[in-house]
Amino acid sequence: CSFVRSPKGFPKLKNDTFLRAARGEETEHTPVWCMRQAGRYLPEFRETRAAQDFFATCRSPKLCCELTLQPLRRFPLDAAIIFSDILVVPQALGMEVVMVPGKGPTFTEPLKEVEDLLKLRQKVDVTAELGYVFQAITLTRHSLEGRVPLIGFSGAPWTLMSYMIEGGGSTTMAKAKSWLYRHPEASHRLLRLLADVITDYLVGQVAAGAQALQLFESHAGHLGPEQFQDFALPYIRDISQAVRSKLKEEALPLVPMIIFAKDAHYALRDLAHAGYEVVGLDWTIRPQEARAQTGKDVTLQGNLDPCALYAPKEKIGELVKKMLEGFGTQRYIANLGHGLYPDISPEHVGAFVEAVHAHSRHINKH
Repeated sequence: CSFVRSPKGFPKLKNDTFLRAARGEETEHTPVWCMRQAGRYLPEFRETRAAQDFFATCRSPKLCCELTLQPLRRFPLDAAIIFSDILVVPQALGMEVVMVPGKGPTFTEPLKEVEDLLKLRQKVDVTAELGYVFQAITLTRHSLEGRVPLIGFSGAPWTLMSYMIEGGGSTTMAKAKSWLYRHPEASHRLLRLLADVITDYLVGQVAAGAQALQLFESHAGHLGPEQFQDFALPYIRDISQAVRSKLKEEALPLVPMIIFAKDAHYALRDLAHAGYEVVGLDWTIRPQEARAQTGKDVTLQGNLDPCALYAPKEKIGELVKKMLEGFGTQRYIANLGHGLYPDISPEHVGAFVEAVHAHSRHINKH
């Protein structure tokens, strides 16, 4: 798969705190960004998105750029994450996904039988199918003017597979999990296809200007340790290795990679050795416990409960201080344990970001 060479002449990076923390280098303050920081909690986001279909927005590089930049105009965040959606990958495989108001993403024809795998594109030209994401990344990287690094991302294979079979969100993932038990070979075929497309997609994002990558295994918590070992972890490992070797082949920068497997603390030790510089954490684990399990060679990211941002601002400051004391200020990137909720007050997001900077600077001095 040949990628368009990365457009040179990007502005010089002024704040590399996030990248240094990801690589395990020393930082003056703990960097902070938020999952879903470009989102509906911002009135300007709702305004920009109002007239547009969700996936039409994803396909407009100009709108993606604008939405990515909005939170940075308000808050001194240490990284931007490109506005997109994990379900653009199933779309690239030929599946139709629509955003249904009040219901969320919905597949018009989910995979029901093993034969349905034949309907998927077996070879995907990511530049042809997902070039709009690459354009959005390049445009945003220029528009950021070097203020902070830009993160690219993808969903991980199991999470995407579960959506493709469930046809949307699900509380049990019973349809998708039944495939793992009834059709293990077909499940591996689908997961392998996804892993290959994701690899090319992530490499294309770096070629387009992404300076870090995050892989979202958002549905890890629906699997037990054994199923995770069989159906999630091998592909998570393969993706980090394949992305690195392709970046080398293409003479592209080896960017730091983050794995975020929500609710998978049973797998933290394995994830720490899966080839990612950063392991993201949800809010259901104590910082000290996460450190003990992952060791000294990875950076941790997380893990404030997003609901903590409903608390009064002083309380947010206390919770942040406690979190920083638990993780330590080095080899650490502050974040939430999941994405921001739509009804959280932007002022409270600002209080979170400022508390991370203030408390980490204070701890570092003393």
